[in-house]
Amino acid sequence: MPPSRPRFSLSARLLGLTILFVMLAEVLIYTPSIARFRLVWLQEKLADGHLAALAVVATREGMVTEDLESELLESVGAYMVDMRRPGVERAYLLGGVMPPEPDTFVFLDEVNIFGLIADAFITLGTGGDRVLRIEGASPRDPDVYVKMILDDAALHADLLDFSWRILGLSILISLITASLVFISLRWLTVRPLVRLTETMVAFREDPNDAANVIQPSRRGDEIGIAQRELHHMQTTVHVAMQQKERLAALGTAINKINHDLRNMIAGATVLSEGIAISDDPKVQQSIPRLIGALDRAADLCRRTLAYTREEGPLLHRTKTDLRELIDLVGEDLALGQVGDAVWDNTAPEDLEVHVDAEELRRAVGNLGRNAFEAGAARVTVSASREDASVDLMIADDGPGLPPKARQHLFKPFAGSGRPGGSGLGLAIAQEIVQAHRGTIRLVKSDTEGTTFAISLPTRASGEDANGFP
Repeated sequence: MPPSRPRFSLSARLLGLTILFVMLAEVLIYTPSIARFRLVWLQEKLADGHLAALAVVATREGMVTEDLESELLESVGAYMVDMRRPGVERAYLLGGVMPPEPDTFVFLDEVNIFGLIADAFITLGTGGDRVLRIEGASPRDPDVYVKMILDDAALHADLLDFSWRILGLSILISLITASLVFISLRWLTVRPLVRLTETMVAFREDPNDAANVIQPSRRGDEIGIAQRELHHMQTTVHVAMQQKERLAALGTAINKINHDLRNMIAGATVLSEGIAISDDPKVQQSIPRLIGALDRAADLCRRTLAYTREEGPLLHRTKTDLRELIDLVGEDLALGQVGDAVWDNTAPEDLEVHVDAEELRRAVGNLGRNAFEAGAARVTVSASREDASVDLMIADDGPGLPPKARQHLFKPFAGSGRPGGSGLGLAIAQEIVQAHRGTIRLVKSDTEGTTFAISLPTRASGEDANGFP
């Protein structure tokens, strides 16, 4: 089932969030800016009123015509201007008309940032239909105190104009900033993440295609680490899938070979029975061993087929003399012409275990054969009984396992200790021991030799103290 595409891609979400956060930052900048704009506008009005009052003071005896007074008030945009300063007669401009009653008093000498912000938004919200009375020291001369009455319609219009300019500038800055941030983040983060996602989807659909394995970059950040780890994981899975296919093909081939081999063994058994009537003493001495080897080969074919069907060895436990079993392993190795090496059995007499004798014989034989093929001249097998287990030690005097074999111990086709080996011997031995609820481990491996330890429980789960179900 193909993965569903997201309703909003990561890039779209990133762009939207970037624009939103930049606009939020602009709002935070706009709020004190509009309060500052209103304060400066009112201070400039006080300065203009100061200049208009100075024109009155400059005339002889402070007398101006009514028309000039009205013109001065109109230029200032006020109904009334009152200026006072120490040592100078008061200058008062009224224009011949009584000013309206003010709705709001503004004292510019007593301001704070929060009050300025609140007053600015109140001015925007009232629509410019209020009458203001503003008082404060003139920006041109701190000793001059000016009072003015005026409409806030002009202030409202200028605040709106300022707000629209800020909005346009904010949108422009937001788009430019968001675009730059978006491009940077997309280049540094989103594109690599998209590549990671596409690679994972492609690899999930076809893990056998090596082209779907991501090729990591040289980045040293978290994205680079994720790429390298994904490459390692995909490579491991790809190799495992290939190995699985090879094992499946190998299993099919083994089943076919087993079928033909059983027919061959059956024919060889018939021939061996015919040879058994020979009067030659040497032939008579070798025939039982030959027939036993053929029987074990046929049984091995049967067990291999059962293993491929049941996914594990099928055990048939019996009371088995361990020392006798180890001797039989030595005979098998001698029959297989391992060489003139010594198979030293030091297991005690009358040490019985409840195991599948053929399977355990196969496991110990694999360990011994591996040791001799690796160059060991002597393999010593010892055994002892503990409270709840029987322990076997298989020690050789060979050159030891190479590092690669120790790293991939008990892994088929990877844990071989010699060139050209498959590593199946150790893997099969481990499966047999684990099927007996036992453990197998590497005790040591160096230039003086290799030692494996096998621990088997004295009885399986569900058995009594005598080893019977």
